Amino acid sequence: MTYKFSPSSLSLLKECPRCFWLRFNKNIKRPDTIFPSLPSGMDKILKEHFDRFIEKGELPPELQELNGEVTLFDDKELLQVWRNNFKGIQWTDDKGNVFMGAVDNILKIEDKLIVLDYKTRGYALKEDTHKYYQDQMDIYNFLLRNNGYQTEDYTYLLFYHPNKIDENGSVDFHADLIKIKINVKNAENIFKRAVDVLEGEMPEPSDECGFCKWIYECNCEMK
Repeated sequence: MTYKFSPSSLSLLKECPRCFWLRFNKNIKRPDTIFPSLPSGMDKILKEHFDRFIEKGELPPELQELNGEVTLFDDKELLQVWRNNFKGIQWTDDKGNVFMGAVDNILKIEDKLIVLDYKTRGYALKEDTHKYYQDQMDIYNFLLRNNGYQTEDYTYLLFYHPNKIDENGSVDFHADLIKIKINVKNAENIFKRAVDVLEGEMPEPSDECGFCKWIYECNCEMK
């Protein structure tokens, strides 16, 4: 049996190996929860915003501190593939398992690529906010390198959060650009662990998983 993984599905592995195993081996998924539409809406208009600057050959205001250092990736056709949630950047291991990820944007320094990812939040950043996206950024860089591209040893996260409402009622968003080091070995280890877990016996319930706890309590009530 072979599997297809994305950064979001692999995040489930870290949350609860048992839920991860059930999803891929038994097609038993966690119940759907409410997903806010604002991040998806922001993602769409941000890509359109950045695409206008690709056509101009310029950096948008949010990246002006990088002016002269980087340029926007200008292969729009390839970028559309890499952004597509059903295609993205893909790599297949020697067992036939497919690993893929869809990026938001790419920067360039000569022949090297730098992943740029947009994040929408309700509040200003905390000191450790960027750490929650380390695995995702490591995976993107691992995929690019395994497709023959050179990447820098860092990536950028561009956070947007509401700042104020103007007199005309428009919401003003503040942007924070955060640079983080990447570790492709971490991504490789995540992929290996994912396959190892799925090829093994079903893991024990996680003490920290609310879904596993809910099922356990329901079973106890039924007895």
